[in-house]
This record gives sequence, C-alpha cells and structure tokens, in this order.
Amino acid sequence: MSNLTLTLFAAALLSLPLSGAEKITPPNIVVFISDDHSMLDSEPYGATDIRTPNMARLAAEGMKFTHAFVASPACGPSRTTLCTGLWPARNGAEPNHKAKNPEVKSLPPVLHALGYEVAAFGKVAHGNYGKDHGFDVLGGQQQGDSDTVEVAKFLNTRDASKPLCLFFGTHHPHVPWGENAGYDAGTIKLPPTHLDTAATREQRARYCSDITRADTLLGELRALAKDKVPGDTLFIYTADHGGQWPFGKWNLYDAGIRIPFIAAWPGHLKPASRSDALIAWPDLIPTFIELGGGTVPEGIDGKSFAPVLLGKATTHREKIFTTQSGDGDFNVYPIRSVRTRDWKYIRNLHPEFQHHTHISRSSNVLSGYNYWQSWLTAAETSTAAAAVVKRYSIRPAEELYDLKSDPDELHNLAAEPAQAERLQQMRADVDAWMQQQGDKQTVFGKPLLIGEPVTMVDPGAGKKKKAK
Repeated sequence: MSNLTLTLFAAALLSLPLSGAEKITPPNIVVFISDDHSMLDSEPYGATDIRTPNMARLAAEGMKFTHAFVASPACGPSRTTLCTGLWPARNGAEPNHKAKNPEVKSLPPVLHALGYEVAAFGKVAHGNYGKDHGFDVLGGQQQGDSDTVEVAKFLNTRDASKPLCLFFGTHHPHVPWGENAGYDAGTIKLPPTHLDTAATREQRARYCSDITRADTLLGELRALAKDKVPGDTLFIYTADHGGQWPFGKWNLYDAGIRIPFIAAWPGHLKPASRSDALIAWPDLIPTFIELGGGTVPEGIDGKSFAPVLLGKATTHREKIFTTQSGDGDFNVYPIRSVRTRDWKYIRNLHPEFQHHTHISRSSNVLSGYNYWQSWLTAAETSTAAAAVVKRYSIRPAEELYDLKSDPDELHNLAAEPAQAERLQQMRADVDAWMQQQGDKQTVFGKPLLIGEPVTMVDPGAGKKKKAK
C-alpha cells in the first residue's frame, strides 16, 4: 500500500463517527507476542513444570482468557489476519510465507487516524511484511527480538502526549530452541499426544526453556511500559499459535490453535479474573479501535470484544473457524475446522495426502527430526507408538471431538451414529463459512500421496528460489 493510499485511507477514517457504546480517553495498548506457544504450556493455564512467573503475575493482576484462538496455526497467515482483521482466504496470505494481497487494507492506519502512534518491534507481522501494514514505527529484528533494547530507546524519545499502541514480538519459543536452562528432562511432563522417548524429553526441556526466555522478556517489557508509558494502559500477552510439535503447529487441534491470552488493565479489569468468552486473533485490533473511540471498519471478519474488557458482556463469539493451507512442500495438507465451546469438527480436504510438516520432512534436524526419528524407531516395535505415527501422517476426511470429555482430541466420533446430526450441522457450518470466505480450497505445494516414500525437503530451497 502506497503512502498516498495510507494517507487517504486514514483521512477517510477520521470522518467516521465515534462509537456510541463507549466514549473514553484512548488507553495506551501494549501487546507482547510470543512465537509458537500453546496455551497449556504456562503457569496461568495449569502447567506446574514450566517456569513463567511473569505470565503468572500478569494473570494475577488482570484477566485470563481461556478460549482464545488464532485464525491459522502458521506464523504468516496468523499474523496477517491480526493486521487485517480478515481470515486468510480473504486477505490472500493463505500459505505460510506469503504476503497479503496488495489491495487488502490493514488496520494499524485506523488506529493512527484515531491519534495513536502504532509501533511494531520484532516479529509482529511475518518476515519483512511489517512494511505492508502501515505501522508508524518498525523496529528491532523482524524475525523476532531477543531483547528490549530498541523498545527502550523508542520509549525514551517518543512524544508521550500521543496514545501508544505498541506490539512487541519475540522469536521464543520458535525453533531452534536454545540450550536447556535448568529443566529436568527426566521428570518434565509430556502431553498425551507425545511419545515418551529420551530425545523427545530433551527437546521438550529446550522448548520449556525458551518459554521461560519469552517470559523473561515479558517481564522486561512490562517494566518498561510501567516506567515509560504514562497513563491508562492495557497490557496483553498472547501467541501466534501453538508450539512446533506433532499435532500442534500446522494442525487445527487445540494444541495448534488455542493460545494464551492474558490482559491486565488497572482500574478496568478485576485482578485474578478469567473470561471464557470465545475470541479470535482477527478481533484484536477491532477491539483496540473501539477502545480508542473509533468505529470498526465494515466488511472485515474481526469483531470487537471491547464489551468483555469493559465488563459489559461475558460472551463474544459462538463459533471459531480456523484454516490451514500449507507451508511449502513441508506441509501440503489443507484443513478447515469449526469449534464451539464444547465440540470441534475438522475437515481434511485431501485425506489421500500424507500429513507431514517440518518436523518429519525437514533435513534441518533442529526443526524436530532429531526426536521424530526416535518416534519412528519406537513405532517399529510398539503398536501404540505405530498408532501415534500413523495418526500423525494419515487422517480421515472428517474428525469430530467432544472437547468436554476428550480435551486432547484423541477419540474421533465422526463415525458414531449418535453424532450424525451434530456432524451434519457442523459440516454445513464449515461449508457455509468457506463459501462466505470465497475459499477456493487451493492446494499450495506438491503433496505427498499415501503410499509414497517420505522424502526430505531442503529448508533453504524456498530462499534459494526467491533469490533467483
């Protein structure tokens, strides 16, 4: 989007009427985004073996959302949806590592038109796509900051009379995970979807260490915000999707799409409170727009949940739709889903494809192949391990889960006669949603068909191709 287009867009937005629902002084907004962090992997959400004291402190001072979801379990589509308020089929960033369509407007200029200075440090958009979204300030390493030095410099010199909307994104706990920082790999808890091998435990300890590193940065940013951002400030911790584990990232199970979302807002949110309202990442900036006194642009998918933050509502969405289209040739497996509070329906568009990801096809062992190999070895002698490996790579056309009795989504009820009516309704929900989105169900990349040998993919191939 050109500077002229952004200017005209912002000028038009200035003429929009203020929301009649709530007229308040625009609060400062600070958002900390971690990279690949599943909801359950932190103290506020019940983890007893992962050290996240700053997340725990944030939850103690504010509100923990228990049903927050992303639009897609891959970095690019998820973050582009954050910036545009549109699901991937409508913004154009369907597969990972693809920019939004040029004609698609982003939402940061709306905040700018309301008087905000909108800054993004580190990995907020994906790769170098931050420049496409109209942020006033882009700083730090766009692949993900590992410290808060640049933010501190910015806060020391900016005009503090303007309300601030600041996004900070770290690379932690995205792979490659750093060295184990004091976790006992032998006693660390493994999710029920993991195979218990020494290699898995070693990598799980590294993953937990990187979550703690993200938590440390969270503490630093909170201290800076309290010291350098005067006035009414809403502070949020969240993540772009779940961790890079089998059945997590690149999947529509909750381990891939359900993320931590903790908000502290002194004077507005009750300490140590919780909300089970269903919210989604495309709702974030629309919420900020309403809190800032503006009107959310029409025609987007995002919906403001400002009434929940302001104590005027306890519910938001009834259903959450999610989509995964692919990530190069590592992951060519398009999936769609709908989730209510208690049920999940998953549509695997091409069950004739093998499901794989960087974990099982990348020649870079740091992506997960170092422990995945131990899963394959276990599957040679264990029928239980073989079943897990098969469930990862070969999937049915439809999946249906009762999330109240089966929160780990281990028992597919799609073939149960007692669920036929529910299956039909949720199937229709996904059909209608895809039609509304203009979802062409495109296959991005070269699929690996069931029965074909699993070949490795060079993780540098895409970069080499771009450079030509």
